[in-house]
Amino acid sequence: MMSDLSELRIQASNQNCVRPDGEFVVYWMIANRRLTSNFALQRAVDHAVRLQKPLLIVEALRSGYRWASDRIHRFVLQGMADNRAAAASCGVWHYAYVEPEPGHGAGMLEALAKKACLIVTDDFPCFFLPRMLKSVAERLPVRLEAVDSNGLLPMRATDKVFSTAYSFRRFLQKELPAHMLDLPDPEPLANRKLKEFDRLPRGFEDRWPEAGNELLWADSDVLSGLPIDHTVQAALFNGGTRAAGETLDSFINDRINRYAEERNQPESDAASGLSPFLHFGHISSHEVFVRILQRENWSESHLAAKATGGREGWWGMSPEAESFLDELITWRELGFNMCSKRDDYDQYESLPEWARDTMEEHEGDVRPHLYSLEEMDAAETHDDLWNAAQNQLVTEGRMHNYLRMLWGKKIYEWSASPRDALQVLIELNNRYAVDGRNPNSYSGIFWCLGRYDRAWGPERPIFGKIRYMSSENTARKLKVKAYIQRYARRGSAQKQLWK
Repeated sequence: MMSDLSELRIQASNQNCVRPDGEFVVYWMIANRRLTSNFALQRAVDHAVRLQKPLLIVEALRSGYRWASDRIHRFVLQGMADNRAAAASCGVWHYAYVEPEPGHGAGMLEALAKKACLIVTDDFPCFFLPRMLKSVAERLPVRLEAVDSNGLLPMRATDKVFSTAYSFRRFLQKELPAHMLDLPDPEPLANRKLKEFDRLPRGFEDRWPEAGNELLWADSDVLSGLPIDHTVQAALFNGGTRAAGETLDSFINDRINRYAEERNQPESDAASGLSPFLHFGHISSHEVFVRILQRENWSESHLAAKATGGREGWWGMSPEAESFLDELITWRELGFNMCSKRDDYDQYESLPEWARDTMEEHEGDVRPHLYSLEEMDAAETHDDLWNAAQNQLVTEGRMHNYLRMLWGKKIYEWSASPRDALQVLIELNNRYAVDGRNPNSYSGIFWCLGRYDRAWGPERPIFGKIRYMSSENTARKLKVKAYIQRYARRGSAQKQLWK
């Protein structure tokens, strides 16, 4: 008996059939790196129960992906350690594989597919994952299913690419009620009668050895032996489902009551801190959503009768909860809408025509300051606030949300062309931000250049009709003095946080 999982969330990645006489079902965990509230794992468990076969969870980590570093690897490895422990407590084999060199993992999934009934994986529309899935699916002899567990709205619930947050929000207010309480099983492995997995294909473990606990602990000595960028040091916060749960608890218990009024203040710790965990799938937006519903003692009867597209009032919740849900659902899933519909989501040509036109009209404007990628990477500009934001990003692996907008605007202002600016934005963000390489991250980058925005007046030099931001105006609106002092020097923040 298969659970009631929306067909909108399930996509066959090839035309092959399920093989009932196979030896096991494989869940290939590549984006939803968790064992809770995970539609993809739920689907794999359902297949295993129906076919009366064991389940094998395979979580692999490549070494040859772009921007591979100690920072990203450590965060993912910590999640793998949590998943191994959780799976063991449920009597399921979680096979963790960490590539010792680029290309070493080639053929791994194909070897499993020879014995498998089918393979279930995660449908994630960003970075190298869609290309990887397409390439692998063509080589497998069995069915490969990709399951969307990204957000409350299935990505295939609409064929339209939304150009503004307002238009997407209005669509959500009409369509989301049909989907938002279609929640994944919080514990898909609990109380399920799964057969014990007893053996892998002959020679599999010799060819692709399972990662030991020491490797998953991800200390600096272990990371130093992997072929990744060691100049980008580990972030100042841990990865994994336990850390994700602690972060959510802290936000709900200590900070959400200040979220609506203080989230834009750099010196106020009012943000959720959940973005890196959502990116790597260490927590699901469904889990976060349920906690908000519980906090608000909410039911569907609280919803407004009419969809207006407004940021407040539709949910019938407190101002802080509505403000947070607009970020968690509207803005986050707007990025997934773009990435799932357009292959060029990370290309200059995907920007609105009006934005490209106005930037190109002003490309020849004199820039009072021009900085190279290396100078901006090192935070060697004349702007103390921008330098502080960049230092926070490099040191901690994150940046204050409001300052990230200013950060992007200044990179555009200090670059010779909009295309050059986009290259710098993507490089710095994806290299240092733990939550980079994500649909929501690309939304933020491209918003700085006009995506999801409108033409603004008066028309300005360099910016044209692109929305303008300045450090001076930001400093007048927000309290930034202590923030600048804290992040004035590279590494100063790290010393303070480790005291």
